[in-house]
This record gives sequence, C-alpha cells and structure tokens, in this order.
Amino acid sequence: MTQDLVEQIVRSTGLPAGDASRIVADVAAYFSETVDEYVRRRHQELRLRGGRNDDIFERIQAELTHRPVRAPQLSARQLRRMVYG
Repeated sequence: MTQDLVEQIVRSTGLPAGDASRIVADVAAYFSETVDEYVRRRHQELRLRGGRNDDIFERIQAELTHRPVRAPQLSARQLRRMVYG
C-alpha cells in the first residue's frame, strides 16, 4: 500500500520518489500519533517557543478538537497529567 501511494504521488505531482516517500511517511506518522503523544509533543514545542503552561494547555485543548480523529474533551488538569505524569 505505501509503495503504491508513493508511486501515485510521483505520477500525479512529478516529485522525486524520495520526496514522495518522505511525504507519505510524514502523513502516516501524523495519523498514527496518539493523543498522549500529540499532547506531549505540542507541549514541548510550545514551551521551546516560550509559551506559558496555562496558555499552552488552552491552545492544545482547542487544537485537539480539530484533529483527524477527535480526542475526548480533556481538561487542563488531564493535559498536565499527560505531560508531567
């Protein structure tokens, strides 16, 4: 399936096979990321950009409503537990 998708992207876009393969891998990783993994990754990214936890958790709550597979409504406390244990 993956190789078929890479070949289709190469045919339809003219991208080199290596670029198409990286795109497919990125998309597959995006759709396979769990809610916990997403929360921890986004928290780390936003902290590195100087974000404050209250603002970060509010932003993550909003982002989770737009994920391809919608996460359950999570409180800031639940998000903190995912990040800090």
